[in-house]
Amino acid sequence: MGKQNRQRKIKEILLNNEVSNQHDLMQLLQNAGIEVAQATLSRDCSELGVLRSRTATGYRLIFPEDNPGQMIKGLVEMEIQSVEANETAIVIKTLPGRAHGVGSFIDHLKNPKILGTIAGDDTVLVIPASVRDIRSTLNYIESNLLNT
Repeated sequence: MGKQNRQRKIKEILLNNEVSNQHDLMQLLQNAGIEVAQATLSRDCSELGVLRSRTATGYRLIFPEDNPGQMIKGLVEMEIQSVEANETAIVIKTLPGRAHGVGSFIDHLKNPKILGTIAGDDTVLVIPASVRDIRSTLNYIESNLLNT
């Protein structure tokens, strides 16, 4: 199945079902005869702007209506496992295969305190513009990537 058809099916599933996470979405796609890898599904959700939102009945994957600036924040938040820093850098641990998406999200924030990111498979290295601002850069990342 092509990317457009797969993404169309993802939209259809999310609009007609209460789906709480990507694993459940993957199961529903499989039930519909669509086999997809986790990394591909994450990219599709990112491209479609799917985010995870808290509702009265728990978490649900949704399409944002009025908050385009937060299009992928919910998705990125689900992919982060930890954020740690030392005197010179910040390291973000992600789910396997998701570091690139998290690093890209940070780069798109265009914060002048962040010189850049380097992403592997499950780790993002955030390089601050100055090591003197490591604490404020860490606070910025936590407040913009995590629902704290």
